[in-house]
This record gives sequence, structure tokens and C-alpha cells, in this order.
Amino acid sequence: MIPISRALRAAVVGVVAALLVAALAGSGSAALPGADASAVARAGRPHVTKLLVFMVENHSLQQMRSEMPWLNRLAGRYGYARRYHGLTHPSLPNYLGIAGGDTFGVTDDDPPSAHPIRAASVFGSAIRAGRTATTYAEGMTSRCQLDNGGRYLVRHNPWTYFRSERRLCRRHDVPLSRLRGDVGSGSLPRVGLVVPDACHDGHDCSLATADIWLRRQVGRVLRGPDFASGHLAVVVTADEDDGDHGNRVLTVVAHPRVHHVVVRRSLTHYSLSRAYAEVAGTAPLRHAATSRSLLRAFGLR
Repeated sequence: MIPISRALRAAVVGVVAALLVAALAGSGSAALPGADASAVARAGRPHVTKLLVFMVENHSLQQMRSEMPWLNRLAGRYGYARRYHGLTHPSLPNYLGIAGGDTFGVTDDDPPSAHPIRAASVFGSAIRAGRTATTYAEGMTSRCQLDNGGRYLVRHNPWTYFRSERRLCRRHDVPLSRLRGDVGSGSLPRVGLVVPDACHDGHDCSLATADIWLRRQVGRVLRGPDFASGHLAVVVTADEDDGDHGNRVLTVVAHPRVHHVVVRRSLTHYSLSRAYAEVAGTAPLRHAATSRSLLRAFGLR
């Protein structure tokens, strides 16, 4: 019998696992993408080096679970946090908390011209460390667009507020149309944020509409090579609730190693900011430095 080196054996296992994940994900409309991925991914346990976050607007955990059946099934298949809270109201300071580890004293939804933040974001920190970072914003007609237009709301695109990183924002804050190609080529960034327009995030349209959009967009990501490799974790969360449920929102974490996990520890958007820093290999920013890690809570660190 010809001896096989440990390295070669590991490589073969990784390739077979990726092929099995892709096959199990399938393209059927009824099944969840990656439905049995965790069983094969445990063989290699690859390190999570990429995080892609999708945002929903202004709905509570209870509302999202009851009115978004596809997302609720995704939560059951992979995992979700029961005690994940937005930071405050309204929307903008929550997005800033994710991107910068702080609300920077912002208490409104005014545009970047009113809040020029001269500090580092998770996106700029990643790039300066030699990593990759991209924001994909639906409805945006130019890179790093600084004002509202159509269904694009600039307050949902936090990188635009970091004035000291404007040059980086103009290069790496791109329209949503870029996402499909990056998914297909396996070139998703280390630090990624997907910003739906004001209809598809549930802000101006029903959660059922947002659920259909997520099924298409997130489903494509879960069928892609980055997810199959085990290096990518996908998060779906909401910026805040509707103001009547203690700001508790549904936060779903999908990864081939996460299987029917329910996290009961208290987490916030600062936990998500810390997770971004962890995949980028940078220091967590501001309040994120003392917050629980979202990835660790789901067994991914």
C-alpha cells in the first residue's frame, strides 16, 4: 500500500468536504442551502477568516421569527442568538456601533455631512492590516454615496460616515451588483457588509418581502465556494427592533460547523464589531474590545 502523507490526506479531505457541501446545498427551492454541511465540515475544522453580514431593519426577534419563514428555518438549521440586542434607537448609531465599536455620541439619522467621524472603522482597520473589506450597498449609484437616492439610505451604509477613511470607502464601498461575482469566484472579503435597499431590508416593505430577498441573496452565498470551504461565516441581524420589544433582535449565524445552536448569552452589536476584528486579525475597536465575541459564542473561535 502506498503511504499517504498527513498533509496530502488533509488536502483530500478538504476537497471532498467542499464537494459534498456543494452537492448537499443543491439548488432546489424548498431546501435550505448547505442543509447537511456541518456533518462533513467537522473533518477539517477550517479557521473562520471571513465574515459577511446582512442587515434587516427595525424588527424584533419575535417579529422576524414569525414573519420571515425562510430566515427562521435558517436559524433553526444553523444557529441564532436569543439575547442579542441593538444598542439604541434610531438606526444610525447601531450601524456605527457595528462598524466602529462606538455610537460616537450620534442620536439621530442625519447624513455623513452632519457626523464626519475621524476615527478608524473595522473596514479601514482591515485594509490597513493588509486584509480585504467591502461594503455592498443596494441602490447606490456611485461608490461611497454620501446622500440618499431612491431606495438607498445612506444612514444604513456606515462606512460613509468615517471621514478619515473616505479614500478607502470610495474604493471598497460598492454597489450590490458586485456581490454575485465575488461569491462565484470565491473572493469575498475578510470583512463584508451587505446593505439591502429600504424595501428589501424590511424598512419600507414587509418582512415577507425581505425574507424572499434574503433567500435569494444569502442562499447564493451559502452555495458558494467561500462557505463550502468553511472559511466564511454568514450573519443576518437587524439594526434595532420596532421600539416595543426591548431592542432584542434575531441574529442568525450560519457556518458548516454550526448545527442547531441556540446562544443564550447576552450579545450586542459590539459583539459583532469584535467578530469583524477577529476575522481581520486586528484589535477590536473601542467598546468591542470589552464585549463578548459573537464568533466565540457560536463555537467559531
